[in-house]
Amino acid sequence: MATEAKYSIIREVGRGSYGVVYEAVLNKTRSKVAVKRMHCNVPENVELALQEFWALQSIQRQHENVIQLEECVLQNGRAFQPLGHRFRKSHSHLLLIETCLKGRRCMDPKAACFLWFVMEFCDGGNMNEYLLSRGPDAQLNHSFMRQLSSAVAFLHRNQIVHRDLKADNILISHKRGSPIVKVADFGLSKVCQGKGNVNQHRFSSACGSNFYMAPEVWEGHYTAKADIFALGIIFWAMAERITFRDGDTEKELLGFPEPENISLRQKEHFLHLQIITFRRWFFCQRMCVAFGFFIPKILCGVLRS
Repeated sequence: MATEAKYSIIREVGRGSYGVVYEAVLNKTRSKVAVKRMHCNVPENVELALQEFWALQSIQRQHENVIQLEECVLQNGRAFQPLGHRFRKSHSHLLLIETCLKGRRCMDPKAACFLWFVMEFCDGGNMNEYLLSRGPDAQLNHSFMRQLSSAVAFLHRNQIVHRDLKADNILISHKRGSPIVKVADFGLSKVCQGKGNVNQHRFSSACGSNFYMAPEVWEGHYTAKADIFALGIIFWAMAERITFRDGDTEKELLGFPEPENISLRQKEHFLHLQIITFRRWFFCQRMCVAFGFFIPKILCGVLRS
């Protein structure tokens, strides 16, 4: 990668539409890190990479349940430059922003362009893999519920709306023995300007994963409360072990499969039914038993509204 003398890549651990994640080691200390490479070849990818960088940099090392960014390096051809507060006005950084604003690549089209994110390594995989490799455990569910509620409350206090909360984007670490959840993948996040209630900011672009998306996201007018809806769906799927088998990977995942040949109107109707059912179910006795009669304050106000 960018600083070959500093890190050694061990293996690939994940691959998505916008990038690749590797397990690596810091050569000086031999401590493990995760290295995420995002290809900045088109404006859409650049926007996702910058949104992740801005969100993680703004809350660096502030909450144990949010993935920690160690450093971010911009590769432009054979040139490498760290990104950070000191480099916010660098020529390369400004070219990335210009690419987003103009909707076309403003950097050398012949040069390879990547953003490399060096982050803490989570040895437990993602929440899907972790939970579904074990039997149902109400105490573990309770712990995960508390940790995730704390993480989302922290993000919202810091004016960050994640917009893609799901089991795949939650990682598990065992650094201190007991499992610690880490909210990750901030490519669709928004860092809101100003202070105060994050719910005063409104969004219109529909994004996220269908099973976790609130109906108002589909309708194109929503706030940070959409994160709370997604959080509740995670808890619901976690407690009830709602799973399906992915047709491409053959892996069992929490959630429902994406139906084929279904119209947008049918999707919206299903999601409206889903939120009505979920809100009623959330306060019933089964939920209280599943989570030890505990419902965090972060959820109560939204679900009663």
